[in-house]
Amino acid sequence: MRKIAFGLLGLAVFGMAACSPPAAPPRAEAPAAAEAPAPIAAPAGDYKLDPNHASLVFRVPHMGLSNYTLRFAKLDADVTFDPANITASTLVATVDPKSIRSDYPGDYRGAHPRGPYRSWDEDLAMSGRFLNAGEHPSITFRSTGIERTGPNTARITGDLTLLGQTHPVTLETRLVGSMANHPAYGGGAFGVEAKAVFDRTLFGLDYMAQNGGGVSVEFNGEFKQVVAPATATP
Repeated sequence: MRKIAFGLLGLAVFGMAACSPPAAPPRAEAPAAAEAPAPIAAPAGDYKLDPNHASLVFRVPHMGLSNYTLRFAKLDADVTFDPANITASTLVATVDPKSIRSDYPGDYRGAHPRGPYRSWDEDLAMSGRFLNAGEHPSITFRSTGIERTGPNTARITGDLTLLGQTHPVTLETRLVGSMANHPAYGGGAFGVEAKAVFDRTLFGLDYMAQNGGGVSVEFNGEFKQVVAPATATP
């Protein structure tokens, strides 16, 4: 009797399944709409880096143990900006190698009593092992091309001159924000972040590079439009 009951139950379930309408095929997801480019409020024109809102940090491998972090305190940059045609924009940046900062907390003079330098920062800036700023007083980057890579990103290629040698370097750049009229300065303004990786040994900076000469760089900064002063009315 139990077998008959189970058999009837099975037939009933099978009959229900057979009489049920076929399951609807899964709905295909609509393709995601392409993200629209971020609107750029800053107008076309010449722009200059605001040194009060800028930072340049770089990291180098240290003995295979860590990525040693340093920064530059003095930098300048000029941009010819065309929001309607980003590829037509240009960038020229200059860094003062003597402004390198390590925030070294140790007793440098105590550890180097006979050395010619008063601090680790001065050693990094002036020594021939490092930036040799006496012979090469500036580090420069000049853009050679700009390619838009996304709604608010671009790839800037350019020539980096370091220790008197010039090699191409690429900056992956993101527009952080922009405005048509800065409340403090007047005129347009925009801010970007840019990152790059390059091999310092190509420039002859090979001291302690046995664990790799890769340098990673990160820049963040705001640019303000160069606005001609108002002409006084006679």
